[in-house]
Amino acid sequence: MDFYQAESEGAAPVVFYLHGGGWMDGDKSKVNKWDTNRILEAGISIVSINYRYVSHAKEASVFPPVKWPMDDTVRALQFLRSKADEWNINPDRIAGMGGSAGACSLLWVGLQDDLADHDAEDRIEHYSTNLYCLALDGVQTTLDPVVTREMSPNAWYGGHAFGFDYSLEKGERDELFAVFYERRDEVDEWIQKYSPIEYASAGDPPIYLYYKYEPGFGARQKDPTHSANFGVLLYEKLRVVGVECDFYYPNSKLTTYDSMENYVIDKLLEK
Repeated sequence: MDFYQAESEGAAPVVFYLHGGGWMDGDKSKVNKWDTNRILEAGISIVSINYRYVSHAKEASVFPPVKWPMDDTVRALQFLRSKADEWNINPDRIAGMGGSAGACSLLWVGLQDDLADHDAEDRIEHYSTNLYCLALDGVQTTLDPVVTREMSPNAWYGGHAFGFDYSLEKGERDELFAVFYERRDEVDEWIQKYSPIEYASAGDPPIYLYYKYEPGFGARQKDPTHSANFGVLLYEKLRVVGVECDFYYPNSKLTTYDSMENYVIDKLLEK
């Protein structure tokens, strides 16, 4: 965990950052792809973490493998809150910010009811996992292969989260996704548990969704793994339950924000 402390007269709000990489690679240094100096100069501290990959979980016979990066997200957020006094941070103003798989983990935590366990022997587990807001780049809102193929016919991502073989090679990845698709019912319980959209409900924190390309539901996507179609699914569900959601993609009229940094600064510093 890297902590970048902002100069602040009082307890500073915090950006809690998770990197992308499919839960298979990448590290906490990816936070520097964003304008961290601007965030710090606004008086907002930043925390960026590493987490265990699905490959580590699979090697340890932990199933579904996605459990480890998700659990690590919860633990890191609770640890961050435990340091509120020592690090001069405001535990009630923590924004989750991340990309791709890291964004998926944050959304999974952020949409759930508080995961604090006040009966746990470990005091860290007593701390809240609630987030003040979320800013997410290219987030996968569901891991259900039937849904992803319906909205993006060339989708191929997600099976590795549940222990299926996975490849980045174009021909091979499609064949392996077909296995995941055909055997989906075997892992239905896990898909429901680890797909963030399943937890969307009234009272969730405000969310900013950022996607590089316009959505095209039912059409082949330039980048199906980070398709704005994922955002369409979540935006519509949040709209129904009355949760604030800014949804950016080229030519979008569903937000006034054109960057993650602008969003988290405005939200964390709002009165």
